[in-house]
Amino acid sequence: MKLFVTIILTVLALPLFAHHSFFGRFDNSTSMEMEGTVTEIHWRNPHVHIFLEVENPDGSMTKWDLESGSPTLMQRAGIPRDAIEEGMTIRVAAWPSLTENLEAFATNVLLPDGRELVMQTGADAKFNDQFTGDFSYRFRTEGDRSNPELGLFRMWTFTGSDGFLFPESINRNYDLNTYPMTDAAREVLAGFNLATDNPTNNCNPKGMPLIMEQPLPMEILQDGETVVLRIEEYDLTRTIHMDQQTAPVGTPFTLLGYSVGWWENDTLVTRTTHLSFPWFNQRGMPLSTAAGISERFTPIEDGSMMDYQMTVTDAVNFYEPVHLSKKWIHVPGVEILPFECEEYAGEV
Repeated sequence: MKLFVTIILTVLALPLFAHHSFFGRFDNSTSMEMEGTVTEIHWRNPHVHIFLEVENPDGSMTKWDLESGSPTLMQRAGIPRDAIEEGMTIRVAAWPSLTENLEAFATNVLLPDGRELVMQTGADAKFNDQFTGDFSYRFRTEGDRSNPELGLFRMWTFTGSDGFLFPESINRNYDLNTYPMTDAAREVLAGFNLATDNPTNNCNPKGMPLIMEQPLPMEILQDGETVVLRIEEYDLTRTIHMDQQTAPVGTPFTLLGYSVGWWENDTLVTRTTHLSFPWFNQRGMPLSTAAGISERFTPIEDGSMMDYQMTVTDAVNFYEPVHLSKKWIHVPGVEILPFECEEYAGEV
């Protein structure tokens, strides 16, 4: 049987919940299908890559690079890492590339035994009524109220039901002009290439403030005179110094900056400076080393939820402060998984 590629020009109403934006590379408004032989598979963070050899109508062969979601998210959705193996003939539905590269973003995979893998949040089964892949856990609306005495010090879980901290990370049509950008910021934005300049390409970790949009679990701990945020994405740790009012003289500039904090009743208030991460978001809006970030972490609803508020000031790039907000929920039994990002060469 010959292998083939077909493109289906149907609009997909799929919400895009990705922690590495790829608006400049894939078009989630259409879907393409292809069938071929798996020649290689890289099941590792930040994204799965499936190399598929496909026969063209003229008998020649083309090797496609099919990217998909994070193995960390797939593990929680019940998709085993050994579900796809080299040598398998599989059928794939994918979002086509917006570039000239032979790549696509796989949302559905039909295995040789008839099982279908739904590999993307919001995607529906395409090939089979029986499928594996349940991402509904990402849309929980209720947390656990049984231990209000814990306050902030617990595991917090992302919920897509409250959107993203940066709405432009999930909405390719979001109007960036809603941000109070200066002319200097607009100039940088105009020169940003979504396909090549994403600051989180491969294993480049997010810095502040962008890391606080990460859609994976986060644990808040008390450690002596500091509060620690254990962040699953990139295996990062933020330290908030509760015994200081400002950063010490000579503090270096880093991706996460230097954070000091204090309590206002049960709300943790922080101030972060000394930031070296040059981006406000993944869409090309810049951040200068003069930026400062204020945050408020407040447990609500008997500790079942956390209200998170962020204010970013940066006179170089914003003519007024930028306010962002997000809610997290507490779900017992959730654990932080090793992210163990491995850089991907991307050869096709």
